[in-house]
Amino acid sequence: MNVKRIKKRMFITFSIIAVLAIALYIFLQTAPFGNPPADARLERIRKSANYKDGVFKNLSNTPVMAEDASYMDMIKQQFSKDSTREPAVCIPSVKRDLSLVPSDRPVITWFGHSTYLIQTEGKNILIDPVFCTSTSPVQFVGNKKYKGTEVYTPADFPAINYLILTHDHYDHLDYQTTLDMQSKVFSYYMPLGVGSHLESWGIDTAKLHELDWWQEIDLEPGYKLVCLPARHFSGRSITDRGKTLWASYLLITPTHKIYIGGDSGYDTHFKQIADKYGAVDIAFLESGQYNAYWPYIHMMPEQTVQAAKDLQAKVLLPVHWGKYTLALHPWDEPIKRLTLEAHKQQVNVATPMIGEPVILDSILPHSTWWVPEGKK
Repeated sequence: MNVKRIKKRMFITFSIIAVLAIALYIFLQTAPFGNPPADARLERIRKSANYKDGVFKNLSNTPVMAEDASYMDMIKQQFSKDSTREPAVCIPSVKRDLSLVPSDRPVITWFGHSTYLIQTEGKNILIDPVFCTSTSPVQFVGNKKYKGTEVYTPADFPAINYLILTHDHYDHLDYQTTLDMQSKVFSYYMPLGVGSHLESWGIDTAKLHELDWWQEIDLEPGYKLVCLPARHFSGRSITDRGKTLWASYLLITPTHKIYIGGDSGYDTHFKQIADKYGAVDIAFLESGQYNAYWPYIHMMPEQTVQAAKDLQAKVLLPVHWGKYTLALHPWDEPIKRLTLEAHKQQVNVATPMIGEPVILDSILPHSTWWVPEGKK
């Protein structure tokens, strides 16, 4: 009798495990996860000097987690209540007609986190557009965007000449945003392999341009895009880490050099880029979602300032903060630490509100909008 009961329990247990495994497999096949590179795309990837042992590698050894990281402690902190991780009040913003460019100089508009629009000489260049509620494959799971950051939607954008993607993480490449914007975009530029996701979502492959580190491409006369290293990782599911490349970029126009940082831990590549291409007029560098548990894949704010100095940037515009909570620090800690260090290091920092125009060589917002009025 006992043997029969044991067998029955084992059968039920294995059946539950099998059902859950099948359900997980089916879930991972849904559209938001995208597709891993295959066929001709995979063959090209295998020829990259940055692709080794079946995955892309950083220039330096880069563990995703620190050697002494405590996963239990991290999980406890993640689920602990901390009111400072999200703003207590609505994020201030400026709503503008994005089709009206207020200057003949390059105009930059930040939309929170790592999404921003560069407008120059009639061209619209959009970086990592994400307008979803949650940076997750399903919108009912994950941390929600802050109140006030939803002021812009894909419908507010003019036609986009060039859409540039830095890597395939959900807070930089969003499925629904991609679908909502596809009719507006003339061409896409991204690191090797990322096109496999967009192609699976129905984006015309003729519009997709995938680049390797140090590869240069002419966008049009006078405009060049250079794909450059970053220190990070990639993947949209538990099974595809490192299958696509991550990158930063240098956008070279007839009048300016603009560094598009993407996500990156601090490393020697910032100085290497400046040594090869010279000083940049503005550097967009990540300044949030860091932690001592993952010190190699995201910079601390003080390192962000140093990276700007390595790049010889005339202006630093900190991104990767101000819209979503993806780490354990207070939501406004990144900008407080960064501006303090920048003052010490005499680095010029622009701190626009969402939607507020930054005009190169002219208007650089410096307000402390994240500080409540009563505390300024």
